[in-house]
Order: sequence, then C-alpha cells, then structure tokens
Amino acid sequence: MTKQPSVPFHGTKEQEERLKKVFQDYKDVPGALMPILQEAQQIYGYLPIEVQKMVAEEMKISLEEVYGVVTFYTQFSLYPKGKYSINVCLGTACYVRGSGPILEKFKEALGIDIGECTSDGKFSLDATRCIGACGLSPVCMVNEDVYAKLTVDDVEKILAKY
Repeated sequence: MTKQPSVPFHGTKEQEERLKKVFQDYKDVPGALMPILQEAQQIYGYLPIEVQKMVAEEMKISLEEVYGVVTFYTQFSLYPKGKYSINVCLGTACYVRGSGPILEKFKEALGIDIGECTSDGKFSLDATRCIGACGLSPVCMVNEDVYAKLTVDDVEKILAKY
C-alpha cells in the first residue's frame, strides 16, 4: 500500500455550512451515505478523516462504516488532488503498449507515487483502468486534456505545459 503524505486539513466555515445543508437535504432519506459522501467530496475536493467523522456523527453510523465506503469506491479520494490531475491509463491496450513505464516516468519526474499530490499542490497522479481511447494507446489525461500514443519521452514535455 502506498504511504500517503500527511496533509493538514484546512476546511472553511463556508464548507462546513454547505455540508450541514447537505445533511439537512438528506436527513429523511434512508441509505443516503453515498450521495452525502459524493456531495461532501464536491465541497471539499476530497474526503479527509475530519469530514468522514462529521458524516459518521451526523448519520449516527460508525466511522469504520464511512471509511469502508470511502475506501471501497474509487470515485472517492482520501487525499487532495492537485491543480493538474494526471491519470495514466493502465487498461489492457495501454498497458501492453507501454503505459507502465510512462507511469513510472511520471512518478519519477514528480517525486510522488500513485494517489499522491506534489507538496506545492500543483500535480496529483493516479492510474486508471480505461480512458476509452484504446485505439490511441497508450494514453493519459491531465484534467480534461487527453494525450495519446505516448512514449516515456513525452512525459517531460507534458509536464512542461503545466
């Protein structure tokens, strides 16, 4: 398992008020954990333990249950994402055409591992199973920008754009 950097939580009063409104919107909805977590992640950008505790307390469920859901579904993140979120496809077509070494080059160039964010908050790095551009493999995305038919030599050029 990747060791994640310790990131201090900097939630604002405004974010907390928005989350309280979400709790009110779902207070009488059975099984509302997923939509509450989705909205909480939209508010904070990720789901740090502090937010998970608020959800658990408000819903009167255990923190373990909340954490279990957050860590089971890949849509949720325990750590903040960078301004530029890099996703390298490791789906079959991309992987057999060299996305593994491309991912390793991103890790080396950024000095972070999968799921981490650079200390300046500029880049985060993730691996994904399929971007849906198999004919252009190997591919990666930086936010909404798709880069196709990549080689290891393309990594530095891509990072330089941002």
